[in-house]
Amino acid sequence: MRLLVVEDEVKLANLLRRGLEEEGYAIDTAADGGEALWLAQENPYDAVVLDVMLPDVDGFEVCRRLRASGRWAPVLMLTARDSVPDRVEGLDAGADDYLTKPFSFAELLARLRALMRRGAPERPATLGVGDLTVDPAGRRVARGDVTIELTPKEFALLEYFARHPGEVLSRSRLIEHVWDFAYDGDSNVVDVYVRYLREKVDRPFGRESIETVRGAGYRLREDDGSPN
Repeated sequence: MRLLVVEDEVKLANLLRRGLEEEGYAIDTAADGGEALWLAQENPYDAVVLDVMLPDVDGFEVCRRLRASGRWAPVLMLTARDSVPDRVEGLDAGADDYLTKPFSFAELLARLRALMRRGAPERPATLGVGDLTVDPAGRRVARGDVTIELTPKEFALLEYFARHPGEVLSRSRLIEHVWDFAYDGDSNVVDVYVRYLREKVDRPFGRESIETVRGAGYRLREDDGSPN
């Protein structure tokens, strides 16, 4: 899942990036409203963490412009201003939730998960492909009745596959959504993590659900992944 964090405090922005990346999210950051608007217009984000107090366009106006332009990713606003009128203004601007500084990272993570779970019709609480189930909120994966343990990045990759069953996903698209906008490492990282997933969700169950599409990328089969 790919998130945009808009925060002009460098230390906090870095802490949020590091913490969210450890949870398996791909993160882009913006330090002002103008950059945030540009990134949000150019990229499909799954959620936006948006500070209110920004050096140019404030968070309220950023949110208004996003909504006006048809960008409906869930928005979690961050602010040091705790008054009721400020919270009302943020919600009226189109924000989905409001978190007051200082906050715990655990609460921010829980709120983001709740927003992404309920935020859009295409985000069911649990994703099912054949007998493979992926629970984004609980970060759980199972094949039938067997729970499968995955690392945060493995989970993020499988979740993206599960949101696009039967669709051929290129390596560049997977990197963009599962790693991040600025990732400049070896594209073979996708092949490595697909191999990790196959070792955990396919081979122990005699399945071949993650297919290689030669010259195009990978696809998660929409059936139960049994060998043809």
